[in-house]
Amino acid sequence: MRYLHLLAALLIGLMILALPGLVRGDETPEVESSDINRFWAAHDRIVATQDDAERRRILEEVFLAPGTPGLKAFMQAKGYDATCYLDAIRRYPKFWASVRAGTLALKGRGGEFVPDIARFRALYPALRPARIYFTIGCLRSGGTTLDDKVLIGAELAGGDPHTDVSELPERMSRALGGYFRSEPGKQLVLLNMHEYVHTQQRGPGPHLLAQAMYEGAADFVAERITGQVPALPYMDYGPSNEAALKREFRTRMHDPDWSGWLYNGPDNAHGVGDLGYYIGYAIMRDYYRRAPDKSRALAEIIELDYRDGAAVEAFLERSGFYAD
Repeated sequence: MRYLHLLAALLIGLMILALPGLVRGDETPEVESSDINRFWAAHDRIVATQDDAERRRILEEVFLAPGTPGLKAFMQAKGYDATCYLDAIRRYPKFWASVRAGTLALKGRGGEFVPDIARFRALYPALRPARIYFTIGCLRSGGTTLDDKVLIGAELAGGDPHTDVSELPERMSRALGGYFRSEPGKQLVLLNMHEYVHTQQRGPGPHLLAQAMYEGAADFVAERITGQVPALPYMDYGPSNEAALKREFRTRMHDPDWSGWLYNGPDNAHGVGDLGYYIGYAIMRDYYRRAPDKSRALAEIIELDYRDGAAVEAFLERSGFYAD
């Protein structure tokens, strides 16, 4: 009888572990990557024909129509359409050939996120689940979000220093060349955690300050989870040039125009893109350092309404970032 009781307890335990939303289910991310195979199936047929109407039909029937909710959300978030995919395939054959293996390799990496999502939940128990999609875009974004979806552009996240950017427009080539030299595949978990943080936030912001804080918060929280910061130029340049950047940023921080600070290449006086990310990160760093209750501070960073200019200003004041 004792043996039967032990066996029954074991079976019940295994059933509980298998139920979604309980125990391990809460910590296992849902990762969908089927768009990648569909893209390459469409790509190979598109490059095999010279008929533009046939190319569009193939793209629609093989890739776009059967695409995941993540693909449709990515297209909505980034303004992608059939024309941008067809133009990219036609204009950049060397790029696509060089990145193909990297995109396909991403499909098997979803399990890498499990421990970090578990750590995120431990740090922030109010964490809401999100679904992660590896999909293909038009070379405009390595990662973004829409509602509860983490959207990863595999054509960028799957790149490496050998990715061929020679066919891209000069400005785009410089920006993406630098990004690929940072070996994004080695920071795939960090990228996903950054975007996962965004699924918990309220944004975007109405002006440069709010948007820089929104992005910097995602970098800062992702660092708390992974122990890493992005291996990108703004994180190298920012610490040693912080005083000058703070002064310059202050003159622009209420502008509704983010140019020169966010989502830009090295086309500014500093020769470094995305410096607004660093400023936002530094504001969060200072806020966290001053806070006596670190758990509460982390929740406040995540839950701040970045759409509310007054709330953003109050948070900046409490951070002491401009106290000196």
